[in-house]
Amino acid sequence: MPAAIPAFPRATPRVAELLSRMTLEEKVAQLVGYWLDQGGEVVAPMQNEMGRAGAGEALAEITRDGIGHYTRVYGTRPVDPAERAAWLWQEQRRLKQETRLGIPALVHEECLTGLAAWKAATFPTPLAWGASFDPELVAEMGTLIGESMRDLGIHQGLAPVLDVIRDPRWGRVDECIGEDPYLVGTVGTAYVQGLQSAGVHATLKHFLGYSGSRAGRNHAPVSAGPREVADVFLPPFEMAIRDGGVKSVMNSYTEIDGVPVASDPQLLTKLLREDLGFDGVVVADYFAVAFLQTMHAVAADRGEAAQLALTAGIDVELPSGDAYLAPLVERVRSGMLDEAYLDRAVIRALQQKEELGLLDPDAFEDAPPAHIDLDSPRHREVARRLAAESLVLLSNDGVLPLRPDVKRVALIGPNADRAEALQGCYSFANHVLAHHPDHELGFEIPTVREALSEALPEAEIVVARGCAVDDDDRSGFEEAAELAAGADVAIVVVGDQAGLFGRGTVGEGNDTESLELPGAQRDLVERLVATGTPVVMVMLTGRPYAIGWALDAGEAAGTDAVPAAVVQSFFPGEEGGRAIAALVTGTASPSGRLPVSLPRSAGAAPYSYLHPTLGGASDVTSTDPTPVRPFGFGLTYTTFEYADLAVDTHASTDGRFTASVTVTNTGDRAGTDVVQLYARDLVASVTRPVAQLLGYARVALEAGQSRRVSFDVPAARLAFTDRSGIRVVEPGEVAVWVGSHAAATPAQEQDDATGGVIANARRRRRREVPGSATAARMLSLTGAVHAVTGADARLVEVSWE
Repeated sequence: MPAAIPAFPRATPRVAELLSRMTLEEKVAQLVGYWLDQGGEVVAPMQNEMGRAGAGEALAEITRDGIGHYTRVYGTRPVDPAERAAWLWQEQRRLKQETRLGIPALVHEECLTGLAAWKAATFPTPLAWGASFDPELVAEMGTLIGESMRDLGIHQGLAPVLDVIRDPRWGRVDECIGEDPYLVGTVGTAYVQGLQSAGVHATLKHFLGYSGSRAGRNHAPVSAGPREVADVFLPPFEMAIRDGGVKSVMNSYTEIDGVPVASDPQLLTKLLREDLGFDGVVVADYFAVAFLQTMHAVAADRGEAAQLALTAGIDVELPSGDAYLAPLVERVRSGMLDEAYLDRAVIRALQQKEELGLLDPDAFEDAPPAHIDLDSPRHREVARRLAAESLVLLSNDGVLPLRPDVKRVALIGPNADRAEALQGCYSFANHVLAHHPDHELGFEIPTVREALSEALPEAEIVVARGCAVDDDDRSGFEEAAELAAGADVAIVVVGDQAGLFGRGTVGEGNDTESLELPGAQRDLVERLVATGTPVVMVMLTGRPYAIGWALDAGEAAGTDAVPAAVVQSFFPGEEGGRAIAALVTGTASPSGRLPVSLPRSAGAAPYSYLHPTLGGASDVTSTDPTPVRPFGFGLTYTTFEYADLAVDTHASTDGRFTASVTVTNTGDRAGTDVVQLYARDLVASVTRPVAQLLGYARVALEAGQSRRVSFDVPAARLAFTDRSGIRVVEPGEVAVWVGSHAAATPAQEQDDATGGVIANARRRRRREVPGSATAARMLSLTGAVHAVTGADARLVEVSWE
């Protein structure tokens, strides 16, 4: 190992032997991708402005020295999966036979809402994963996605996104899981474990801090301090690395305090590898290496950009070899770059291929799949369950579930009869088929109209669009209002169209300055409410919107007329229409919870429930950031009560403690509660949040049934970065309670056992949000200040009696 090269990996015998025989050109070839079908479809930032390495050359010439990755073989244009697999097997055999070293290409694809390929199942978007609070089901989905990818000869998936939501104006919110690091970490790690259990490597995105961009603008600078980076942005990645054993990480496009992440060895080598112990491959987000020159201006040319990225710790340039081919070779040959940095990356890239079986003599000697079902009944069953669990009921005056004898339903809105409205930005339909508008979708995805017709076969369903998603044309209002006035109930389906770089209202590059519903949709809803017919508003969105006017804060907007019920759905995927129909008709009960706070206004952003006292409402400011619905909120068709909370009175700073509570379904029908355990560090050396999620559990109960739920919590869940920059657990008093959401504060402020006072920093709410919480119990953490290490377990274990 060269002494000057940090985190230099130890090569396996097979990789060491290959490395010893490689020319400089063969080395760099293993560190780049080649985008086979890149054409007019813009699916990456500034794609058309980037040079297309190898454009116009024959594939054999492009790969004469080998190739590291093939970029999006299935996911760039609509291709028949079996036909493409036959081509891929043949191409991999050609690489083995015709290149000197005979190394196949690693194939990577997007898989954020399922495999992004034609005819593949489309699952709910990650924000819906977070709303489900169900890591086990997300892992099940990940396994199915991984199996489809493996069968097609795909080796690496560019998912999950572990960016913690900080500002809902950011267009990529629908790719994220939530605003709480522990929720993001547990759900994201489950996806990693599911995907990798099928033999496909997951890729964590985007390391690090990407979602903290100023004003929610894509690629904008991040002004996060080291404590926010360590305590908010980092934990999900740490969990996926330590607990999930993830094999790949992708860098963030952003810069933090003036240093582009793609050129920062403190993040990509010191933190990621030396501190967290990651031993896999770091891949560049598309064109991120070139962006060091073209967007960040920290490199004068592609060669300098390549050197900065390689020495920082980016092993593989994607999607092509814009910087890591000739410019990098020139740097090494001129003596400006130590070749050992190149060897470091090559060893990692080859060892990944070795682990995936690509270096085995029999690789691709089997027959490609002659037929493959990428949307099997099993895919659809998991998609349906996850969609159903992700739906969040925000308000309900009793209109839901609909009466069995409902005769006439007015179904209105721009998203009432559009399959695209059920799918996220990285779905194949919105990501790729948007460039092929006449091409068939390739799989079944019932719209809300079609699903509701299935669910209510005896009812008359009349349909009107009313308006488009994103324009101001109100010419359809009167038709919609007339249909609503003559119906028993009106269901208005509003929200977003996901897309990229201006081709939608949310998605990558579709940031917003306003958190009002796009276009004329709010006016449409209010016009329908004015008819006097009960209105159910269904939101199909990729971000939370400021819809206080449609909830119990309607009087603040000058009217008490609000929809009778509001359902939030975050792009629920191919079975989302049926899940929505099941919820409104009552064949399923809502159990989703908000993974992100529902904002009061764009002016209140950025906001997080993980705020210190000064981050909430107070009497010293005239503005109120309090969300209209808090993190963790969600109604059901029944009611739940918590009782008999018991918490260990003492625990060591390096130990664990137990919290147990009895949950009772006090309603008259079955339902599922998401029990949420919160804590507050009452006095610490730096400011701490007024509430912090420690753990959670989905609990299904029949009417009248009770269960005792126990949380075994490591004290490391209360760790934070102290003034010296070390993550520690400090001794002291901690309030612990169970609540139905983050704003459900303890039922009493005085703890009988200790006399300790629990401050309530939410004095200035306009209106109390429905919810319940136990009285807090005081936990005393004892012992010395404990510096948290990688050996400290952070996962909360849940058990039931």
